[in-house]
Amino acid sequence: MKLTEMTAHRPYPLVTGPWIMRQTWSDLAFLHWSLPVEQMRALVPASLPLDTFEGEAWLGIVPFKMEYVSLRGCPNVPKLSFFPELNVRTYVKVGGKPGVYFFSLDAGNPIAVSLARRWFRLPYYHADMATHRDGNTVYYDSRRTHRGAPPAAFKAHCHATSGVEIAAPGSLEHWLTERYCLYTTDPHGAVLRGEIHHQQWPLQTGEVDIEANTLVEPLGLTLSKQPRWCHVVHTIKMVAWNLRRV
Repeated sequence: MKLTEMTAHRPYPLVTGPWIMRQTWSDLAFLHWSLPVEQMRALVPASLPLDTFEGEAWLGIVPFKMEYVSLRGCPNVPKLSFFPELNVRTYVKVGGKPGVYFFSLDAGNPIAVSLARRWFRLPYYHADMATHRDGNTVYYDSRRTHRGAPPAAFKAHCHATSGVEIAAPGSLEHWLTERYCLYTTDPHGAVLRGEIHHQQWPLQTGEVDIEANTLVEPLGLTLSKQPRWCHVVHTIKMVAWNLRRV
């Protein structure tokens, strides 16, 4: 069965038209902290309504490996299709569709960074990054090197402590992860939506040891050393559509 035929878990139907890009995300960690709504509201464009859970806003740090990245109909390219990535995000909802808003995306591939900044209008930054697995533990190490960008670093290791679980609708885990679009804005402030699709997240409860984390300092935020919520995912395949104006 094709990935785009597996849609029963989605909160709304697939977008019309062919997808343009496929990716596999591996050795992924969802690390989340709750923040006061007013603090988050000041950081997100006014045109993007915040999405909250039981009166709290949430900030996520998500390190993982990008693999098999390619445009539709194109083969994988070794220097473009495999690299580590790390994003800082929160959650918004436009026109009834809950999605993700990115504060930053660090990636260990300067060519991919340049293309993503232009194509998807997202705040990608080049970084010296390494991700590797040793048994059940995944190690992440990132130091931003993008010219003119604020410095930011992240170093941690994470491991699963449970078997795979599918989040129940209405739960915090489901609210944080089951999102099928991203939002950004163009230079004139218009809202753009990028639709994606994947299977439902095969989540595992995890534990993380964070040695360094300055990713949110450019936002003027301070986080506790340990997140309130940590889950890991071994691998998931996804496809993405081009940005569309909302």
